[in-house]
Amino acid sequence: QVQLVESGGGLVQAGGSLRLSCAASGRTFSSSAMDWFRQAPGKEREFVAAISWSGSRTYYADSVKGRFTITRDNAKNTVYLQMNSLKPEDTAVYYCAADRSPNLSWVVAGQPPRYDYWGQGTQVTVSS
Repeated sequence: QVQLVESGGGLVQAGGSLRLSCAASGRTFSSSAMDWFRQAPGKEREFVAAISWSGSRTYYADSVKGRFTITRDNAKNTVYLQMNSLKPEDTAVYYCAADRSPNLSWVVAGQPPRYDYWGQGTQVTVSS
């Protein structure tokens, strides 16, 4: 089992940057792909980014490609989301999640990601 705790959210002006962190406990972190997803009030959950268990493969939603970067440090059991050039439409609660597919095979299969565990989330608010 993996327990996940997000941090790093806050209020930022449009064009600014934030770095989210997700600290994981549990022996399976280093063998799990990790994702970030977000949910804004009244909206569906939205995939943001994913990184394979080794860190060699990453995948991004079109809405954040070129602005967000996902990385991981398996020695620290932590996954990060660097968010640059933030826009008001990025406002949401951001969650990290343990992906069921260690190598993100769902991307090639054209399937949505599926999660075993996720954290409590961290609020990101971008003002215009």
